[in-house]
Amino acid sequence: MDSPADVLTAANALIGAFAAHDTQAYFDSFAPDATFTFYTAEQPLRSRAAYEQLWSRWEQEDRFRVLSCRSSDQHVQRLGDVAVFTHRVHTVVRLGEAEESLDERETIVFRQDGSGRWLAVHEHLSPTPAGA
Repeated sequence: MDSPADVLTAANALIGAFAAHDTQAYFDSFAPDATFTFYTAEQPLRSRAAYEQLWSRWEQEDRFRVLSCRSSDQHVQRLGDVAVFTHRVHTVVRLGEAEESLDERETIVFRQDGSGRWLAVHEHLSPTPAGA
């Protein structure tokens, strides 16, 4: 039987790929039908392909690059073949010549695929409130 540790392993692999700006491994952590709600995006993204296009635009137009990403306060809630992962995430990115430090909270919903692998199917990102 899978445990929350299996979901945590999948979540940390996704976070590690993001932190390393390993675009291929990062997007491979998501199901093709994954959806994304980012406070920095004008509208929700309804597929992994839509997010990949946005990411590519950030890289080309803004010279976007993830420099580091640190996760804390991790929690996994198993619901059968679905799991909800929440954490606080501190990310440093480069946009052009400037570095930006982000303090955010994130929820990632995982679904177990037919092979037993945990894939992310939804990501929701919000800024951490001041004083939190």
